[in-house]
Amino acid sequence: MSTAAPAKTEYEAVIGLETHCQLSTQTKIFSNSSTEFGADPNTNIDPICMGLPGVLPVLNQKVLEYAVKAARALNCQIAPYSKFDRKQYFYPDLPKNYQISQFDLPIATGGWLEIEIVDEDNNPIRKRIGITRLHMEEDAGKLVHGGSDRLSGSTHSMVDFNRAGIPLVEIVSEPDIRSGLEAAEYAQELRRIVRYLGVSDGNMQEGSLRCDVNISVRPVGQKEFGTKVEIKNMNSFSAIQRAIDYEIDRQIEALEAGETLVQETRLWEEGSQRTISMRSKEGSSDYRYFPEPDLPPIEVSAEQLKQWESELPELPAQKRHRYETELGLSAYDTRVLTDDRTVAEYFEAAVAAGADAKQAANWVMGDITAYLKNEKLAIADIALKPTDLAELIDLISQSTISGKIAKDILPELLSKGGSPKQLVEKKGLIQISDTGELEAIVDEVLASHPQEVEQFHGGKTKLKGFFVGQVMKKTQGRADPKLTNQLLSKKLQK
Repeated sequence: MSTAAPAKTEYEAVIGLETHCQLSTQTKIFSNSSTEFGADPNTNIDPICMGLPGVLPVLNQKVLEYAVKAARALNCQIAPYSKFDRKQYFYPDLPKNYQISQFDLPIATGGWLEIEIVDEDNNPIRKRIGITRLHMEEDAGKLVHGGSDRLSGSTHSMVDFNRAGIPLVEIVSEPDIRSGLEAAEYAQELRRIVRYLGVSDGNMQEGSLRCDVNISVRPVGQKEFGTKVEIKNMNSFSAIQRAIDYEIDRQIEALEAGETLVQETRLWEEGSQRTISMRSKEGSSDYRYFPEPDLPPIEVSAEQLKQWESELPELPAQKRHRYETELGLSAYDTRVLTDDRTVAEYFEAAVAAGADAKQAANWVMGDITAYLKNEKLAIADIALKPTDLAELIDLISQSTISGKIAKDILPELLSKGGSPKQLVEKKGLIQISDTGELEAIVDEVLASHPQEVEQFHGGKTKLKGFFVGQVMKKTQGRADPKLTNQLLSKKLQK
């Protein structure tokens, strides 16, 4: 009789994200109040967003345009006919006691986006995540709890209706995600796309991008989904990943202990790095949806759709593929360069001006990015034009200046701008590449350090770096490094 222990069950996670994205319109979805962030409480309000009797909502045309553009960028099909619905729920921050949303006939369905994760060997792993639907809706207000950061434990609550009526699109993914890392990358790619489009700033700290996670676990090979749990209250991509990783472990431990999981909504507690139960999960029937009687159906004409599609920019995934195939950049380089549209456009302008793609990428990702972070600037704020960066790279490739000199003059170019060539000539920094002139300097350095020369010949070959440094010091960094090394190698031979 076999006494072998039963095989341990292997589980997999099934994850989908519901993402609310605030659209960057100047006015609200159904009224003319400002959408400005940070205004004094209850100043950006009006009778429509406050739900006062006798008022009628009117759809903001820019909201429809932004929603359609976001949907097409996510490869969704635009519905020829869609409508708004009333979603009933009662909470102090919802002045009408219902939210205008879209239920059974959303503006867009059936899309996908591509995520890309770079493995340990710097190879890209790409995966398509399905998009179930994208729909428009209005945001609710905001409760501020006194004495605690949430309702439990607070002594009083205040309500700010500035956010009520802010336009949102809700993007619901298919349950195609299998890890916290994939979920975080999905959310980041979604933010890249809406930022490239200019339809949202995607700022999670200001609530412009909010993700709720639906997660369950099941034995590998099982087709049926496990019990779904929703996680809320995540305000960063790293929090999304950590919350999912924690919840996967929690659910597996519960199943292995013979516990029954319940369908519920949980909160991510950043301080304790855990999820905690919030409430049992509502179903769609709890919201008592019915068609919004005050708004007509939406029909997007073929001509209008074609016009909006023609205005879409090249998207991050398209740029990544192009940079790899046409410019020969690595997967890591393409991810960094395309994360921000303005950075990608700066890089492309430098390449168009004649800069070597790899060298331009190194300068943008290295010294220029470090300067931007240190000075808290955007790339649009620097004085160094892409054409000037191309000129700087050309000076190095032509051996007019060394890479060290280029780094030395970069801060001045970034802050004041101007021609790198003219600056080099003005400061007298042109590289010494004349063999005879440099040979004389090398001879002087060796003659003035006989002890170090003797030690080099005695086996301390690392002293060659010392001699290179002395030559650079004597020439104020203008000596051609390659030629200097060649001359020293020749002179130091016995």
